[in-house]
Amino acid sequence: MARPNDVQSEDAIHRGPPVTVGRYGPGKRLNHWITASCLILLLLSGLSMFHPSLFFLTDLFGGGQNTRMLHPWIGVVLFLSFFIFFAQLWRANLPNRTDAQWVSQIGDVVKGHEERLPEIGKYNAGQKFIFWGMAFFIIVLIVSGIIIWDQYFGEATPIDVRRIAMLTHSVSAVLIILIFILHAYAAIWTRGTLRAMTRGSVTGGWAWRHHRKWLKELAGRGRIDPAE
Repeated sequence: MARPNDVQSEDAIHRGPPVTVGRYGPGKRLNHWITASCLILLLLSGLSMFHPSLFFLTDLFGGGQNTRMLHPWIGVVLFLSFFIFFAQLWRANLPNRTDAQWVSQIGDVVKGHEERLPEIGKYNAGQKFIFWGMAFFIIVLIVSGIIIWDQYFGEATPIDVRRIAMLTHSVSAVLIILIFILHAYAAIWTRGTLRAMTRGSVTGGWAWRHHRKWLKELAGRGRIDPAE
């Protein structure tokens, strides 16, 4: 069971026992799960309209008409939720020299030889790739989605532009689905990661193994809660 101080302070070390490190506050976790839920709903509703063989998926949304109505509005919620998240985390996801070294040693990452890797801050290069990839494709999807949103913008753009927007929307949807799958797989594959988005904290051992530079920075800034 989580201790009370296990989830109270973000970016702070809690002495415990056991030692835990606050990684995400309640607001960020809620926003993350809203974004993830929207992506899943958009995947299902989008696929239902992509090919006749998948039309049965519209039953999840109350039929074809409801699916066509709900899909773009879910996209709007996704855009808003992700970019609140983006505003909070973009600075921590800026690339640096360590990222290049991390990528050059991707073999060690896959094999789990993290003792050979450079010390990592709050996010590694893979996490940054997912963050910026999601940001880019969500922008592309919302812009192309607005162009093909018949109810409100159907007469605002020429048919040729709408055709290009439809193709762009479809390709971007496939790519963001692949990024989402990569993100989910990495979170499950790296043991202890899901705890950050469910309980808000990680163990001290997890932080030392995977994001040692971040842990040292917190300790150096005195971000350590007193022991109880």
